[in-house]
Amino acid sequence: MTLFRERRGNSMLELTGKTAIITGASRGIGKAIAMKLASLGADIAFLHFMDSENAAKTEQELSALGVRAKGYECNVADFEATATAINQVIEDFGEVHILVNNAGIVRDNLILKMTEADFDAVLSVNLKGAFNMIKNLYPHFMKKRRGRIINIASIVGINGNAGQANYASAKAGMIGLTKSVAKELGARNVTVNAIAPGFIHTDMTDGMPEKAREAALAAIPLKRAGEVEDIANLAAFLASDEAAYITGEVIKVDGGMAI
Repeated sequence: MTLFRERRGNSMLELTGKTAIITGASRGIGKAIAMKLASLGADIAFLHFMDSENAAKTEQELSALGVRAKGYECNVADFEATATAINQVIEDFGEVHILVNNAGIVRDNLILKMTEADFDAVLSVNLKGAFNMIKNLYPHFMKKRRGRIINIASIVGINGNAGQANYASAKAGMIGLTKSVAKELGARNVTVNAIAPGFIHTDMTDGMPEKAREAALAAIPLKRAGEVEDIANLAAFLASDEAAYITGEVIKVDGGMAI
């Protein structure tokens, strides 16, 4: 029995012939994941919401890698909208092998000042959005008896964070969702894992006050922010055949912040 595959180029990972749906992939971490999976041969269907200009650029960049790529506008918090988008993706691409739930928003504030609307909005997109995508792809994965689900959680969902009760609640919920669905779909050869990014260099962190940014960096043993590619590299591994025996895990990518 061959235990190790021969390397192809600089990577053992191979996603040619696979189709991935990635939510919130017109920018940031989602786009980095889309580009990484495409670089390994995966066709990419990505969902975005009210970000047509960036979505068009992303579609062009993905297509330039020689794969099929198409963006779909969809509010993942809307159950029926996600069902419609997924059905269209299946019609366009034929089959879905990988789902990456990345779409998310923030509405930060201390509980004292946080409105009910801000709490609900974050849970609707960040947590219910992931449920909607999984729910609507569930029969497809069961029928095909294979699949990869990767949920982008957060270190905040593990440790909590002042001023982010809504975001932390949503990401903690996503961790529970990951473990539960992993138990449900394991017998169907579908793995379900979560990635918990720490302080990652994105537009969101660039907009932080300087003192808050310095405090965050000081808490990281590696003394630097992570890059979106750090998350994308792990997502690619979890999406591949190399990770076939890993499910129900929450893997931190945080430079040691949560040690």
